[in-house]
Amino acid sequence: MDVAQLVMDSGFTDLADFAHSTPVIPEKTIEGRRQFRTIWISDIHLGTRGCNAGMLIDFLDHVDSETLYLVGDIIDGWRLKKKFYWPAAHNDIVWRLLKRAKRGAKVIYIPGNHDEVFRQFSGLDFGGISIRRKAIHQTADGRRLLVLHGDEFDAITLAHKWLAHVGDFAYNGLMALNRGVNAFRRRFNMPYWSLSKHAKAKVKNAVEFISNYEEIVAQAAGARGVDGVVCGHIHTAEHRMIDGVEYWNDGDWVEGCTALVEHFDGRMEVLHWADEIAIRELQTVSALAA
Repeated sequence: MDVAQLVMDSGFTDLADFAHSTPVIPEKTIEGRRQFRTIWISDIHLGTRGCNAGMLIDFLDHVDSETLYLVGDIIDGWRLKKKFYWPAAHNDIVWRLLKRAKRGAKVIYIPGNHDEVFRQFSGLDFGGISIRRKAIHQTADGRRLLVLHGDEFDAITLAHKWLAHVGDFAYNGLMALNRGVNAFRRRFNMPYWSLSKHAKAKVKNAVEFISNYEEIVAQAAGARGVDGVVCGHIHTAEHRMIDGVEYWNDGDWVEGCTALVEHFDGRMEVLHWADEIAIRELQTVSALAA
């Protein structure tokens, strides 16, 4: 079963019916949400146990924007082909994304390598969500940013897809260990911590791969005459200036749980949502103690 058959096989007539099938966690009202001009999120990997659905739902319930970019690997077709896994919380995420489009937000979906089946629909709109191969975003202060998933510049994905699948298997094993570590931390009221993110920072080859990838993407963006680039794919949130090109990676919602946002004056920043939750909880405790 591939991702395109997921909706049909689940008994629903279309994606909207599928996503509106009794969400478990109701969406909060717009009051009290932090407002941004633009939000970029990627690498959610719906359909896998590694997807940090609870934290992403919390994010979507506390922020809003005029434009939302879904920068690839939203649904993990690779894993769904091997084993069907789709809990109610994953439905809740799809429902929230469609709800944003229905409220009038501009939602642009740029499929990645794990959800590449949707690339065949590039140029079409579904439920208010525009599917595009890539996009050019202009910030409030006039910068032009190329937005794409980024697997186009991953030599392993392009030339050795079998090796990418082996890496995917190993990565999912690490994610299973990561879930165990954080289950233990939750029992002792400790904040979320990414084991795989820590491992990547310590492994020399991984650091070199990330650095090379960032430079290749920035060079490609510069050749297209834009001021910067926004991508995902490598699950590593980052901001760097590379040969005069502004490189942004919005991270992921498996290990890092990060999003890239643009403020209304054009300023951009990466939000680390585990830190945002910790700050919010600390503020709540302080308010109760006052």
